[in-house]
Amino acid sequence: MGNEIIDELCVRDFAVATSEQPLGDDPFRALVRARSRPLLDIACGLTAGALALNGRLSGRLLLEAGQLEELLDEHGAAQNRHWSRLRALVAALRNFARIYQELAHVQRRLPTYRLLPASADFHAATGERLCLVGRVVTDITAALLGEARQLRIDGANRATAPEDFSEQLPTGRLARTLEQRRTTDTTATVTHLATAFLNLAAESEILRSSARVAPLDYARCFPDPVSEERLRQLGFRFHNLQSLYDTHVSGTSIETSDPDLSILRGHASVIHHLLAIATDLAHYYERHLSPETGDPLLRERPVVDGETIMATLFAYAMAFASDFLDGGQRLSQDILRRYADSGHLDVPVPSYRGFHVRPSNLVARIVAHYGSEVQMDLDGKVFDAGSPLDLFRANETINAGKRRWLANEIARVQRGRNGKLEASAIAAAVLDVVQRLAGEGKIILYRQPLELSEEVGRRDGGVLENTIAEIARLQATGQLDIRSDLTVTFIGDKRVLADLDALARSGYGEDGFGNNVVLPQALSYLRR
Repeated sequence: MGNEIIDELCVRDFAVATSEQPLGDDPFRALVRARSRPLLDIACGLTAGALALNGRLSGRLLLEAGQLEELLDEHGAAQNRHWSRLRALVAALRNFARIYQELAHVQRRLPTYRLLPASADFHAATGERLCLVGRVVTDITAALLGEARQLRIDGANRATAPEDFSEQLPTGRLARTLEQRRTTDTTATVTHLATAFLNLAAESEILRSSARVAPLDYARCFPDPVSEERLRQLGFRFHNLQSLYDTHVSGTSIETSDPDLSILRGHASVIHHLLAIATDLAHYYERHLSPETGDPLLRERPVVDGETIMATLFAYAMAFASDFLDGGQRLSQDILRRYADSGHLDVPVPSYRGFHVRPSNLVARIVAHYGSEVQMDLDGKVFDAGSPLDLFRANETINAGKRRWLANEIARVQRGRNGKLEASAIAAAVLDVVQRLAGEGKIILYRQPLELSEEVGRRDGGVLENTIAEIARLQATGQLDIRSDLTVTFIGDKRVLADLDALARSGYGEDGFGNNVVLPQALSYLRR
């Protein structure tokens, strides 16, 4: 009975809280005045120069702005012409306080990341952006105080004492005194981590393409390819990669024995933080400044300069994320080479025209994805599987092997047709042999009817010689191809061989007539 009464009271309270009863400005003003007091006190201190923005203060701004934004949203301030600008300013303050925190975190942790060199001075650029975003936060607090006066919610605000937000942090880090964890399979753990980074790097083209955009074209990147949604999803995936490291590698003997692993973790971490910054900047642009989706009131009286947002988003966050993505990719490939477990893989040659453009490029892209050295052996001849041009050369050997195999089949089919024949009879015999071989599945016809050359019957020899020569011509002109059971052997890292096996099982990306087929999920990085 008691639980039923509690449930009834909860339902009643929820109904009151979510009711759509009209709310007058005066009672709402009194509520906001009381709830905004801590935030406005801090804003007074910042705008008066009594407080210096730091990590601790930005965290408090984030907390207070978040609570006030929630209150304003609960009562529909975003849809009210008197209160919507206040709500937009509070949201902007929360947004840039979070960006400031991310930048401050990156600046503090830079020595521990041990990042590979970038194309520009990342430390200096981070310090510059930290100062710039700090000024943005101060500008927003000044605008917030002005709006509070307009709405008569400022009250008797007092600047918060500086000592309340002092951040005198000791230098250095605590000594590692915990015993190292042990892992059962070092190679599997390391290669799984490096492979995960490579696969994610292959899906991060948005960073590389955005880093190359000229400033005049920044706005044209919204909503495609750049959007808050895409950046947030990518950021989550790098966060997951960092968590993968912390779960399986951090604090283990593997981490101590191979310093490259912690460097790789630093790259995943800094990319995650840069994407968090980019996501907040994209959110602010799309929500407040974009001509298509932005808030009209804030767009008419902007507090934050659009060029500042775009430069920080593209020239800082996206550009450096792209640099560190490339560095992490090279590092992952080097790690995989050192932990390579070599093996052999026997697979059939591509059924449609052998190693022509599509199969050769797909094989080479798989090899390049891992950065490994893989060779392809065909009848004792060795080719570089990472070079499409070298794979093209294999077609000479493949086609020669096909023709040798087919010569025996032609001899079998045309047996009894030897002797002197007229040219027309030889041509008819050649066509009959080709049709019979096609019917047996020994050759594939890409064009019907076949266009035999005028040389048929005029060449030296009889039906056998003319058939072999004519099939070679028809193959060279793309009218047919020879089926065979020829195989090649790939030699190299077993992780690469596993993907090459998946590619071969899917027909090297095409069917027997050269049409595209869907690649398996394991090869999703090839779709980009």
